[in-house]
Amino acid sequence: MIRLLLAEDQGMTRGALALLLGMEHDMEVVAQVGRGDEVVDAALLSRPDVALLDIGLPGRSGLDAAADLRSEAPDCRVLILATFGRPGSLRRAMEAGAAGFLVKDGPVEELAEAIRRALRGETVIDPALAGTAGEPAAGDGPGERP
Repeated sequence: MIRLLLAEDQGMTRGALALLLGMEHDMEVVAQVGRGDEVVDAALLSRPDVALLDIGLPGRSGLDAAADLRSEAPDCRVLILATFGRPGSLRRAMEAGAAGFLVKDGPVEELAEAIRRALRGETVIDPALAGTAGEPAAGDGPGERP
């Protein structure tokens, strides 16, 4: 079973995602948090294989939480989920050590396959952003947050 940690500040979205991914034959949601500053503690307690982190978490962004996981739980693969796919955010996610970056509006089947691919060591990037990984976007300056 693939053990998942979900970090999403919208409770209904988090619950729906947990339910849908829990229906996959090879996945189990072992932890759910609503804040970025809860991610590392939850990961250390539940030992997930993959963490799905919303980019815009309160308390600590998903990007910062991804970097924290890289040092505190290096065996946990991280996928960043965003409402909008901006090239600058994708670049920062990769710099933080994320295994992938996906836009939230895709089908759950694609998310499940992305989780499996990340666990196999692949880098997973939303197809709409795949060619723009190195490009800054308007509003994606160095000091700006997603």
